[in-house]
Amino acid sequence: MPHARQQRIREWIQKHHNMKIGEISEKLGVSEMTVYRDIQPLLEEGLVKKIYGGIALNRVDPQPPPSVHGCVICGRPIDPRLAYRLVLSGQRVETACCSHCGLLRHRQVQEQVLQAVCQDFFSNTTLSAPMAWYVMGSEPDIRCCQPQVLSFEWKEMAEKFVNGFGGVVLSFVQAAERVEREMKADADCCTRQK
Repeated sequence: MPHARQQRIREWIQKHHNMKIGEISEKLGVSEMTVYRDIQPLLEEGLVKKIYGGIALNRVDPQPPPSVHGCVICGRPIDPRLAYRLVLSGQRVETACCSHCGLLRHRQVQEQVLQAVCQDFFSNTTLSAPMAWYVMGSEPDIRCCQPQVLSFEWKEMAEKFVNGFGGVVLSFVQAAERVEREMKADADCCTRQK
């Protein structure tokens, strides 16, 4: 039985790219705890990643454009701990080096975005980018794009980080607007490095 359920989950996730645990539970007619056990092998093999409330297809575009060897915005190498990924219509996946570039690119292609994920700064858990909280203006330098943007799953953790290291906590919409506004004001932004 578990193998058959896992196969169905495989088929659904490859078709839909992301699913909620409750939705899988309902379709299979099993408890959410059973679904968590069934997806564990899929997580271990790297087919899926956990996202807030569910799972998402963990895939890399098999044929990235030849000119892109790093971040889709600034060209920097991708650090998986900071990466921001966009799944776009037409089965395209774009990766930004950090939430800074990810938020900029997200606004550029927002009509094509099917899914956006980023990494929690503390736990390295994959998050739904629109559900994440962002910290800007903190002291620690992660040696990536400026203004630096760090993503957090929980607002409370972001606030605790700000209490220790400064900065401001912003929602997805607020962070995207602020990064874009600050980049327009700064002639040395990473988008001009290309």
